[in-house]
Amino acid sequence: MTGSSQDKPKIVGKRDFTFTVYAENRIGMLNRIAIIFSRRKINIESFNTSPSEIEGIFRFTIVINETEEVVSKLAPQIEKQVDVLKVYFNTDEDIVWQEMALYKVPTDIIAEKASVERLLRENGARVVVIRKDYTVFETTGHREETENLLKALQTYKLIEFVRSGRIAIIKESSGFNRKLREFERTEPGKEVTENEYLSSPKKIFSM
Repeated sequence: MTGSSQDKPKIVGKRDFTFTVYAENRIGMLNRIAIIFSRRKINIESFNTSPSEIEGIFRFTIVINETEEVVSKLAPQIEKQVDVLKVYFNTDEDIVWQEMALYKVPTDIIAEKASVERLLRENGARVVVIRKDYTVFETTGHREETENLLKALQTYKLIEFVRSGRIAIIKESSGFNRKLREFERTEPGKEVTENEYLSSPKKIFSM
C-alpha cells in the first residue's frame, strides 16, 4: 500500500505532508508530477529533486498542505505515472527533514554591529563567502528556524535570501534499495537486468 501511515488513525484537517517519489529521471517527469497537483488546484509548498541511494533512480521530495484523504488519493495517481517506481507520503512526525538557506549581508554591518555576529552565531550560521562588500552565510534547519533568522536580518540591510526545497528521510523505513534487492533475489530463472522490475509494477512492495 502506498504511504507509510496506513495503520495510524486518520488525521482530521489540513497539515503538511511530504511525498517521497522514486522515479527514473526522464525528460518531462517533473512536469508530469507537477500537473497532477495543479489539475487539482493544490499548491506545492516545496519541491526538491536529487539522486537517491539507487544508481540511476532519482528521489523527488514534495511538500503540500492538505488533508490525509486528499493525500491518500494523490499518491496512487503519482505512482501510476510511467517511470515512477514507488511513492510514499508522511507527516512531519514520520520523517527527519531539513532545508538549507543562504543569506547575503553587508560585510560592514557585520563588522560594525556585534549584535549581528551574535545573532548569526546563535542560529548556527556558517560563513560561505566573505567579500569586502558582502558576506554570505548558510544555515540548515526547519522552515521556522530559517524564517526567524530571515526576519531578524531584515533590520540589518539584508541584501539577498534564498531557501532550498525540503530534503527528508523516512524514520521507519528499511530503505527502498533493500526492497529492490529483495525483489531481484526472488526473480527465478534468469539474470537480473537493470530496471527489469519496471515491467512488473504490481509486484512492487511496500515499506
